[in-house]
This record gives sequence, C-alpha cells and structure tokens, in this order.
Amino acid sequence: MSKTLIASFAQKLLVWHQAHGREGLPWQGIKDPYAVWISEIMLQQTQVATVLERYPRFMARFPTVKQLALAPIDAVLAEWAGLGYYSRARNLHACAKQVMEQFSGTFPSDPRLLESLKGIGRSTAGAIAAFAFHERAPILDANVKRVLARLFAIEGAIEEKKVNDLLWGLAQELLPTDSERMPVYTQALMDFGATWCTSRKPVCLSDAYVCTFAKQCQANLSNQVLMLPQKKVKAKSPEFDADLLLMRHQNAVLLQRRPEKAIWGGLWSLPESPWRAKANKVDQEIQGHFFSPEEILKLTLPNENAELGHKDYQQVILGERIKHVFTHRRLWMQIWHMNSAKAVQFTDENLRWVSLHQLGQYGLPQPIKLLLQGLNPVRDDE
Repeated sequence: MSKTLIASFAQKLLVWHQAHGREGLPWQGIKDPYAVWISEIMLQQTQVATVLERYPRFMARFPTVKQLALAPIDAVLAEWAGLGYYSRARNLHACAKQVMEQFSGTFPSDPRLLESLKGIGRSTAGAIAAFAFHERAPILDANVKRVLARLFAIEGAIEEKKVNDLLWGLAQELLPTDSERMPVYTQALMDFGATWCTSRKPVCLSDAYVCTFAKQCQANLSNQVLMLPQKKVKAKSPEFDADLLLMRHQNAVLLQRRPEKAIWGGLWSLPESPWRAKANKVDQEIQGHFFSPEEILKLTLPNENAELGHKDYQQVILGERIKHVFTHRRLWMQIWHMNSAKAVQFTDENLRWVSLHQLGQYGLPQPIKLLLQGLNPVRDDE
C-alpha cells in the first residue's frame, strides 16, 4: 500500500470536490440525522434522478421520525411505490419505531448504535454519523469499493470477506484527521465514485479531464481500470410463470396483501398462483386456452374460492402477459380478467375489495399499479 497516497488522499479529494463535486442535491448539507437517513436509504439501489423526484415528496409526507413511526405501514408503502426493494420501506417504518421507543425520538451519534437499528448497515451508519454528527466513521458503498479497489489495485472478488475487510480497513485509514471535515469528505467520496471513477466510463479513460489520482492509482498505472474491482460471475437469472386474477365488482378490484417475507412483501397485489418454472411457448399457448373460471380461482384463491358461487362471476378472459425483471429473477405474469356479481366478503383479512379511486392509498408493485391505472371506471348509469 502506498503510504504517500494514504497520507494525501483526504486533502486531494477535498480539493477535487471543491472544483468538481456535485451541487444542488436536496439532501446535501443537511445535518438532521432523520433527513440524512431517509436520503441514504432511498439512494440505495435507486437512481439519483428518481430520488431527486421522490425524496422531497417523502419528506413532505413524513417530515419527522415521529410522524413516520406513527404512520400506517400501508401509507409508507404507498409513498414508496415505484422505488423498488420494498423491504427498505418496511425497515424504515420499523426503524422509526425503534428510534422513538429506544432513543426517545433522537438518532444516536454512535455508528455502532446506528448500526443496531433495523435496515441500517455499517456504511449507512457511517454516512449518518459523518454527515449529521461529524463522526470519523467510514463509508463503503459500491462506489467507494470501486474507487479503493482501483486506487490500490485490490485483487479478489469484492464479495469475499477478506477483500471486504481489507477495503474497510483502507476506508478507515483514509479518513481525514479533522472530524469537522467529515461531512464534506464523505460527500466528496460519494461524488468521486458516482461521477468520475464510474464503473464503465471513468474519467481516466477519456480526454475530458485529468484524474486527480492518475499518477497514483495502481489500476490506471497498470491498465487494469476496467478489470477492477473483480466481481463474482453471476448465474443466469431464473425465469418463472405465474397467473394473476384481476377480479372486478363495479369500480372495485380484489387485492391481496403479500406475505412480509415474500417478494413485494407487505404490498397489495392481485391474487396469484404459486410461481413455477417458465414454460416454453407451446406449453403456454396450450395451457392458456384450457383454464376454466373454476381452475383460475383454485389457482389464485385456493382457500377462498369456495366463497364464490357460479352465479357470482362471469367467464374468465385471458388478459395481458406482463414481464417483470427483478435483481435475481424474472417473472412472467399472466393476467386473467373476471367480473364478480357481488363484492364477496372473504374470511382472509388479507383479501380486500378496493375502489379504483382509492388505489393511491395502497402500496402496489409498480407493474400492478400501472395495470390497474389503465382500468376504465364503470359509469354510474351503466
């Protein structure tokens, strides 16, 4: 490891940031730990452009940790709809309650205590502590891992524990000695990874600018910039089929709350069949034309379809086929349309008739939200 680079890194990064750092982001310069926390969680696995739109809206809806803790989980999930990775929203709600109950509504400044809260990992804890409390706490998100792996030519997959531990050690060693500089330093590190030392088009491989660390970066000096950091080869994402029931009664649709630990956990969606390995095209065509209303109900409402008599519903209609890509899998959703003659009351509290006009009050998976937004309301005179 270059002792010279370690000793000069913080100062050089701060000089770079003064000239090239990002400006005008709504979460920059904030010292309120609640606001910092919300921005850090929202920025995880979500593009900055999306967060620029959604962060102010979320803060206006839940301006304090107390208001977030007191809000119904459905309201939180509804506000999070479209941001993906919905466990983040559930963890936000649970964490807000923890802060109210365990810390009297005040976020602790100690990174170790922050890390004990629901949904806050070591890097997020470090960011909150650095921005809000000027603590000398390191961060190590994906961008920072890339920067450090390149600067010091760290070999081995970054998912490996020994590599991760090495990067954490470096992150700690590179911190400025003056704690008052921690907010700017932390923001500078984030900005450098997000805008200059990017994954596919780092500045050092273009003629736009000369990188501050060009003469010290081991990856640049050895022509390994795009080879580092090393990552494990990902297996091909498995693909699945599922049947979803879009049942309507006048201007209401039947929704079902998903299990907490499932994909889209806690959100309201359409009743669906168990997932199965994706069939080939011929099998899908044969299968799609032979489902009866009874079979669709049995697939999607196995414990509740007995509540529906033959007079309650009309013939099932084959509808849209929607593809949705998750991080580690792909789902093909076959929608089946059915009208019910009455709003059958089910015994399962997770089944609920919801008016089309009230869908905005429910947390819905984005593809289901878009599907339901396209439904035409029934006119009163029909």
